[in-house]
Amino acid sequence: MKKQIITLRVVVLAIATILVVGMSVSCGSSRATAMATSGATISGGLKDTPKQIEAAKRWKNFSIPRIDFEDKAPNSEGSHIYHALIANPEAYINKVAREVLNTLYYSEKDSIPRFYRLHYTLEDTDGVSAKGGGGGNVTIFYSTRHIQRSFVNNDTARVDFETRGVLLHELTHAFQLEPQGIGDYGSNKTFWAFIEGMADAVRVVNDGFHGEKDRPKGGNYKDGYRYTGYFLAWIQQTKDHDFLKKFNRTAIEVIPWSWDGAVQKCLGKNYTMDGLWHEYQVAMGDVK
Repeated sequence: MKKQIITLRVVVLAIATILVVGMSVSCGSSRATAMATSGATISGGLKDTPKQIEAAKRWKNFSIPRIDFEDKAPNSEGSHIYHALIANPEAYINKVAREVLNTLYYSEKDSIPRFYRLHYTLEDTDGVSAKGGGGGNVTIFYSTRHIQRSFVNNDTARVDFETRGVLLHELTHAFQLEPQGIGDYGSNKTFWAFIEGMADAVRVVNDGFHGEKDRPKGGNYKDGYRYTGYFLAWIQQTKDHDFLKKFNRTAIEVIPWSWDGAVQKCLGKNYTMDGLWHEYQVAMGDVK
């Protein structure tokens, strides 16, 4: 165990050294500044995808008004890995926020929930990540233990991929609209499935999962998370490329909210969720 920890520290220090060297040859500007201004790279020096470039351009004027980043576990291995990969957490968070907004909304003129402060923490705790708060004052924690687990085989790309994917999910919770007239997250499974399914759908369409490898088989569209998320992403891919924007808005247009009421608002009266779910399962080879 001690030998593994020493090896991990050596690798993390090597990553940090590479990043420092990269900063020193960037015409005198720091990598953090470059990230905040150019949007040309993400953590670990990886190139932005076309979707990220589109989101950065369309939402270039948007930033979360206040981000309070706090590392509550600065001595943990996960913290060392995070900081070696992400020199400017605020810029990184805003970059992912623009991807979420570009998926859920057409423009800043849409009915976007207010969001004036984010308290983002790294914590030495079990679990992965969670969003809390409300009324524009949002909290998100990210587990340094999960970061360390993601660093298996010293794979920095895997850490970046997982960190971005988790953040896509949690920031969706901060920006998404909530169903009306059916209770709340803790009292109604339909409400819960919509909230968690949409968060994973945003992650799916922004390439935050490993494609078919991460798609769950069987289940039901009411099961939330990836079951719902991959299904909603499939509807967007096959029926309407703006589906997630429209589906998100049904939360305040279809009252009381229902699955069929929402999908018919988006696609027309000839569609039902049960019918689309069967079509999806056949298309994916889950049933014949």
